[in-house]
Amino acid sequence: MNRHKNVESIVQFIFLILGLVTIASVLMITVYLIIAGIPAIREIGLIDFLFGKEWASTAAEPKYGILPFILTSIYGTAGAMVIGVPIGFMTAVFTAKVAPPRVRMIIEEAVSLLAGIPSVVYGLVGMLILVPGLRELFDIPDGASLLAAIIVLAIMTLPSIINVSITALEAVPKEYEEASLALGATETETFFRVSVPAAKSGIAAAVVLGVGRAIGEAMAVMMVSGNAPNMPDSLFQSVRFLTTAVASEMSYSSGLQRQALFSIALVLFLFIMLINALLNFLMKRDKE
Repeated sequence: MNRHKNVESIVQFIFLILGLVTIASVLMITVYLIIAGIPAIREIGLIDFLFGKEWASTAAEPKYGILPFILTSIYGTAGAMVIGVPIGFMTAVFTAKVAPPRVRMIIEEAVSLLAGIPSVVYGLVGMLILVPGLRELFDIPDGASLLAAIIVLAIMTLPSIINVSITALEAVPKEYEEASLALGATETETFFRVSVPAAKSGIAAAVVLGVGRAIGEAMAVMMVSGNAPNMPDSLFQSVRFLTTAVASEMSYSSGLQRQALFSIALVLFLFIMLINALLNFLMKRDKE
């Protein structure tokens, strides 16, 4: 008995250490971004930095307005979720509740393959196939645009949404579905009125993961969005995201430009934290 208690105490201590390491990592990242990003915001001005419409960091008279990047990230993430969430959700319901075993195995293998593909491969395929396709389909000068980025991001979010949603749906007790069927409900009604509401928290977590994947992606969207610091006035406009703004200029930046890039990283970090906090708040309020 004492031996088992000792083992349990050691395991609990290891879990505690790992949890503290995770918390410490988040705190260190937060503190570093604040220390590195605040000086540029002070020098440029918070209003000019957040709401300035022009980014020209290498001009003779540099300008550091990131409003185009913020709006592009918001529009791109929202567009990816509008496309990706319904597709991922319906795929998860079909896979978990309807699909025959062989079809389910094929879908799960395909989703796992999507999850394992590197971001640069998504970007390369999008640049070679999607961008020319959009250019010919809509007869526009350049297919590298916000629309191309939205489509690529939607595809990249599917594995997270599908896998987590399937796990949540499978965790619903079978008794719920059996009781619904016994009361005369059809299988479709049971799936969407019993199983899905019971797995709502897990499905919401899948959406949160999808949002995090979409808003934090850099390489793929850099290759298909045009990477131009324009206001996202149109789906066919070449644009630049918050992530790509940092990735595209960090290698040659210095001085105030480099500090401004750290400020962009800070804004992106706070943006992601705000979205996660808001979604968690809505989930908890709905559960109560």
